Amino acid sequence: MTQVALLLTNKYRLLSVAAILDVFDTVNSYYEANGQEALFNVSILHAANSSNEVPVFNQYVPQPLNASSKQDLVLIPAFATQDVHNAVQENLEFIPWLRQQHQKGVELASFCTGAFLLGASGLLNGKNATTHIHACTSFAANYPDVYLRPSEVVTYDHGIYTSGGATSTFHLLLRLIHNYANRETAIRVAKVFAIDMNRGQQSYFGTFVPPRDHGDELVAQTQLCIENSYNKAATVEDILQQIPASRRNIERRFKMATGNTLIEYLQKTRIEVAKKLLEQTNQSILEIMLNSGYNDLKAFRQLFKKSSGMTPKDYRDKFKARVA
Repeated sequence: MTQVALLLTNKYRLLSVAAILDVFDTVNSYYEANGQEALFNVSILHAANSSNEVPVFNQYVPQPLNASSKQDLVLIPAFATQDVHNAVQENLEFIPWLRQQHQKGVELASFCTGAFLLGASGLLNGKNATTHIHACTSFAANYPDVYLRPSEVVTYDHGIYTSGGATSTFHLLLRLIHNYANRETAIRVAKVFAIDMNRGQQSYFGTFVPPRDHGDELVAQTQLCIENSYNKAATVEDILQQIPASRRNIERRFKMATGNTLIEYLQKTRIEVAKKLLEQTNQSILEIMLNSGYNDLKAFRQLFKKSSGMTPKDYRDKFKARVA
């Protein structure tokens, strides 16, 4: 029987915990219905300094971290908070234990923003990882030694799994079931939970939401100029004519405050406009290209696909509301 520990972290996301338990319970029920022993023995562990009221999840009674037995697999759920950095600080007690488990050869798996706890542990340094697409900029800034793969749905590197955001949880669970059980069971679970098994990337779920709380007025002014001139200015230089500072000074401060270069910010602003037009209007691809600030259709398609993982047409087919 595979020993699985699910960490009940402070500020855990209930949906994440519930999905994990539901999927493992479903697998066990298949085995038991066939007269076999349940495949997974799942235990829930909480830290001594837990700020949560420790709940009981059906038959699962959470146990203190120091009471845990030998594990084969440790799972870290997503955090249910916008302030992930503060949540990590509230969960530092787990880090020495996670390091010990990894040294013993135990596999670790984080779901969505749970990757931030692994990032803080140093266990992801030099390894591939992913997290929620909207948390990638923050993750990269805080853990620069991790090889972040923003578009990936699931990663695995030297005994550590990570998954992208929200429903990517199920794709990591299917990967674990495939590895610890078999492909047949993984397919059966995918059908029960209506999971498309062929999701190759999560880029198209991304939305460019630039930071506004950096406190740098020059950068804020530059952001406003880009957002007001993205479809009029041909180049970044055209926009910078409106800013009372040197190019070098703006570039340095802008990158520090937003995590993007000026060119990256302009491109992301234009692509985000194009996405909204594809979602909300019946404009042609040519019209959308022009209205988002581009004048070369081939280049526009290439940039759009690089950013979102699909062509403008495929993006419209996926996200535009259809009238019945």
